[in-house]
Amino acid sequence: MTSLRKLGSSDIEVFPLSLGGNVFGWTADEAQSFAVLDAYTAAGGNFIDTADSYSAWVEGNRGGESETVIGKWVKARGNRSDVVIATKVSQHPDYQGLTAANIKAAADASLRRLDTDYIDLYYTHFDKPEVPVEEIVGAVDDLVKAGKVRAVAASNISPERLQASLDFSDREGLARYVALQPHYNLVSRSTYEGPLQDVAARAGLAAVPYFSLAMGFLTGKYRPGTTVDSPRAQGAGAYLEKEQGVRVLAALDEISGARGAEIATVALAWLAAQPTVVAPIASARTVEQLPALVAVAELTLTDEELAKLTEASQGS
Repeated sequence: MTSLRKLGSSDIEVFPLSLGGNVFGWTADEAQSFAVLDAYTAAGGNFIDTADSYSAWVEGNRGGESETVIGKWVKARGNRSDVVIATKVSQHPDYQGLTAANIKAAADASLRRLDTDYIDLYYTHFDKPEVPVEEIVGAVDDLVKAGKVRAVAASNISPERLQASLDFSDREGLARYVALQPHYNLVSRSTYEGPLQDVAARAGLAAVPYFSLAMGFLTGKYRPGTTVDSPRAQGAGAYLEKEQGVRVLAALDEISGARGAEIATVALAWLAAQPTVVAPIASARTVEQLPALVAVAELTLTDEELAKLTEASQGS
């Protein structure tokens, strides 16, 4: 049985791979989504990541489709207390921004779609610098006090705003961010490493990176001369045009071959070994894609393997 990891200073314990819910109600229909969720929990997984805006970008969708699918699945399985559900606020078409009123209205809408009384982890999805951190922290603190949210976190925020939020929480004795969701992976390191990671480390925040597999590039399916049928193919394929992307793939190939592990598993294992990282996020559209993701829980890279990947990814 894989041991769970503590989520920052909270009392929440999570599986070392968070299942991304962005595909639910988008590239995975309800039946496929249920199958993936069943397989993830059967493998010991308990940490599901979504957002109120998933998947408003799809024609005909309004946002909240992913939450609705997750809510129906939890209801059907009767397993609410066994799973940790993380969702986010600020990007839903009907609930834009981070004013106190919007945060509270959006949280209530998420609770309805998730068909639950509480959200385990509630993120500010994209920071809105025009809103004072005092207003944002005050609003999420109210949600915690009301029992609607167990713990709060931030995503897509500057080091300065994150530090200011933590300082205000500490000063006023209000709910304090316990986690941070940064864009971070083997071929995008500068997005997190540096000042933002420093703030997270000092504050004891758990990092839960998104784009952990660089939109699929770090699965190894994107190679020179290959065409991949995926909505993300253009973004992922761009990494092939960089020398560093080619170097990283070569290092991943070597280590995955030596360890008998999937390339995606090795890429996630590198990420999971980085300071502050508790659980990378990765999504699976089909049950077949899942084993390579959850296998990160059982793969620990050696110092030499980690150094090889770190060196290959320099400049990212």
